[in-house]
Amino acid sequence: QVQLVESGGGLVQPGGSLRLSCAASGSIFTINVMGWYRQAPGKQRELVATATSGGSTNYADSVKGRFTISRDNAKNTVYLQMNSLKPEDTADYYCNAAGYTRGGFPPKRFDAWGQGTLVTVSS
Repeated sequence: QVQLVESGGGLVQPGGSLRLSCAASGSIFTINVMGWYRQAPGKQRELVATATSGGSTNYADSVKGRFTISRDNAKNTVYLQMNSLKPEDTADYYCNAAGYTRGGFPPKRFDAWGQGTLVTVSS
């Protein structure tokens, strides 16, 4: 199995900053894409940002210019630096990793999710 453990959520006032971390562990050969998704109460889960192993990044329009995704491939860890936070950023944030497990042939694809971490932006 591949497990993702998230940390860094909390309560912050509008305009503040938080950094989320997500570390992957388990039977990992490679992680092609890591990303962050979020889900507010009563809303569908939406993509926030993704990062490929080669360094390409993609952001939702709503967070572009405010959030930065980064990866430490050696540690199988992804980060989300969130600046200029707004109340509408309030949500459960979920880490995602997609890649291939080790030890088998042909390689087996995996798509793992973290447990979620709550970000609350409120004055």
